[in-house]
Amino acid sequence: MSFRVVPAAYVLPLRRVGATDEVLLQLRCGTGYRDGHWAAAAAGHVEADESVYAAACREAEEELGIGITPADLVPLTVMHRTQGNGQPIDERVDFFFSCRTWTGEPRRVEQAKSADLRWYRLDDLPEPVVPHELFVLEGLRRGDLPAIVSFGFDPAVSSEPGAPRR
Repeated sequence: MSFRVVPAAYVLPLRRVGATDEVLLQLRCGTGYRDGHWAAAAAGHVEADESVYAAACREAEEELGIGITPADLVPLTVMHRTQGNGQPIDERVDFFFSCRTWTGEPRRVEQAKSADLRWYRLDDLPEPVVPHELFVLEGLRRGDLPAIVSFGFDPAVSSEPGAPRR
């Protein structure tokens, strides 16, 4: 069997309030993965014959009820991550985008998968946040988020929290 990765698109809506940025996060529930954790407001798998940009726009509509276009998306980072268990579902490539422009008012569309939706300052995030997403949010806040990162691999060669960067 050949190696496979699951691609996913993440959308982090941002807004400026005073001198600080706020990010819209959802509280996961009913998904079986990191329920009770705060996470990107919209995220999901890229479907067959779908670009990562189209997936991000689709997920924003499905999960938040907002309209965004590919031109609204700002690429933040690409993360190659693993759970280290050899399961194909746990080998991922995640594409993170921010956006500051959309149509409509963000709301919880998938009520069974999201218990809450709130704006948080990047320097005052809630707890807990899904770990690999927290890595991205902290890098975004610091302004030193690498274009490409790895997460869950050998810390000596990963961009995991606390790991040396090369």
